[in-house]
Parts: sequence; structure tokens; C-alpha cells
Amino acid sequence: MTIEYRWAEGRFDRLPALADELVRRQVVVIVAANTPSALAAKAVTTTVPIVFNVAEDPVKLGLVASLARPGGNLTGANTLIGELAAKRLELLRELLPGVTRVTALVNPTGPLAEPALRDIEPAARAIGMQIKVLNASTSGEINAAFATFVHEQPDALFVSADGFFTTRRVQLVHLATRYAVPASYFAREFPEVGGLMSYGSNQSDNYRQVGIYAGYILKGTKPADLPVVQASKFELVINAETARTFGLNVPPTLLARADEVIE
Repeated sequence: MTIEYRWAEGRFDRLPALADELVRRQVVVIVAANTPSALAAKAVTTTVPIVFNVAEDPVKLGLVASLARPGGNLTGANTLIGELAAKRLELLRELLPGVTRVTALVNPTGPLAEPALRDIEPAARAIGMQIKVLNASTSGEINAAFATFVHEQPDALFVSADGFFTTRRVQLVHLATRYAVPASYFAREFPEVGGLMSYGSNQSDNYRQVGIYAGYILKGTKPADLPVVQASKFELVINAETARTFGLNVPPTLLARADEVIE
């Protein structure tokens, strides 16, 4: 078996051409690692099997007819990252009891921008938080967004789920530390490089499931016969060293629930 790798380097506009190239190379199955990749692959083929790993309801995205009976040539895993906004805000409130003004960083060019706003704003209102949305889709725009914190001085930062932000995680974590803004992230990759806290589905488990499904398809199973898998493992990761840098005392109850505490 030969695996052909393609990476858009965070530039979603490159995905259609990369997906089309894979189809022309007559690959047996396409594994789409995120929502933009899945949408790009779906747009260029109705015959090549596609196994996706997406962060939003694949039915709403138009990728499958239903979770139990996908139909067509796509199936895969839903990480539910985009549906965990309320839980992430609750954890942020538990870490910072006095937090009221939160800035949400959203990538307006990503497919998760609209769902993010739909989930974040009502969840914040429900627990008495005020949300201000800042958009950033380039490295320069991320810098510009943080520059506003000099005057705005938000209590905390909520980084919405987006593949672009994952590629810029070192920049985001560095700026959060520089501007002394406690931040909540959607994946463990952020606290692993110094971010304060993350809550989301276990990506290793999600990708393992994608690999299992790709294996089934290589052995002859049709995507239409493989129901979409919903993420079932979620993890809270706290960077204790970063918390001390911010002068925060992490509540023992929160530490006890954490799947990993990075010292």
C-alpha cells in the first residue's frame, strides 16, 4: 500500500486542487483530516470513497444523508468540537470565577465560523458572560486581534475550533502569554506548547477510527455501509506551569477532573 500525502499549509483555497489531483491519481480511498478537506474532496468525486474527520455535524454539512446510513461515497468520524462551546465556557468560569468579558477569536473564512458563533454567543449569555468576536484568518490578523487587548483588556480569550488556529498554535499561545490573557483552546496541542487549558475530543482516538474505516474500505466495504462515528472520548488538559505564570490557582476540583495536568 502506498500513501499519498497532501497538505494545504492552512490555506483552504488550495484544497480543491489537491483533492482533484488525488482523484486523477486514481487513489483507492481519500482520508480527509478536517472539515475543509472533506468538503473539497466531496466536490470533486462521487465515486472515490472518502473517510472524513470533521468537527461539525456531517449531515448539516451535506456530507452524508444520515449518521446511521451515510449513503453515497462518504463516511467517517464527527469530533463534536464545534458543539462543546458551552462546556468550554463553563470550565473557563470554573477556572476564573470572576470572568465576565470574553473575547472569542474566530476564523471568518473557515467552515466552522458560522457554527462557532451560533454556539458561543447563546452559551455565554446563559452563564452571564459578554462575548466580543474578533476575526482572524492570517498570521497578521492574529497579531492585530491581540493588539486590541491593550485597550480592551478582556478577562479571557476563547479560541474557536479551526484547523488554521491549530497551525498557528505557537503564535497564539505566545501572544496570550505576552498580553497576559488566560485562554481556552479546543485541542490538547495548545497546552502542550504552553497554552493554559483545552477541552475537546481525543483527536488520536478520532484519527484511529478514521484509519480503521479506511482499512475496511480497502478490504471492500462500501462507505454507505459504515455509520458515522460520534466522538466518545473527551479530554480536559491543563498546563499548571502556565497557570502559575498567570498567577492562577487552579481549583482542586478542576485538577481532579483533568485528564492530564502538564507541569
